[in-house]
Amino acid sequence: MPAELIPVTGDLAEGGLRRVARVVLLDPQDRILLLHGHEPDDPADDWWFTPGGGVEGDETREQAARRELAEETGITEIEIELGPVLWKRRCSFPFAGRRWHQDEWYYLARTDRTATAATALTELERRSVVGARWWTCPELTRARETVYPTRLAELLRTLLDEGPPAGPVTLDTEIV
Repeated sequence: MPAELIPVTGDLAEGGLRRVARVVLLDPQDRILLLHGHEPDDPADDWWFTPGGGVEGDETREQAARRELAEETGITEIEIELGPVLWKRRCSFPFAGRRWHQDEWYYLARTDRTATAATALTELERRSVVGARWWTCPELTRARETVYPTRLAELLRTLLDEGPPAGPVTLDTEIV
């Protein structure tokens, strides 16, 4: 993987991948919270994704998950119950004029709070994140919009039917 393709933000995992913590946030009705984003200069190129982002400094992935959730949704540590790592995924995608290579861990979290408000978005996030929405599993299954990870509806259905896996499930690498 060429070093010039790796963004300089966030700590890097082994192999030069950006370390990322994501949150599968469920409300009391088992709806999942997804953020709506788009290319900064092309709102028509849009998708839905779980809250989360890069690990900063010496924080753990769990700390990053909590921080990112608070920044992107306003839901703070005391308003969530952070559970185990559900899934791990490596992905590579173009965004904002560069290619991102990431090693993502998806944490399960539950909250009673459903009101969201982004409180500390970066400049790039302010240009590319346009909202949030709670989705039921059937809505996600029927969605025509692009959702990441691409198997999220199936993964959520399994999670709701069977509970969290005994250990993190490694998802297929996604290259967009």
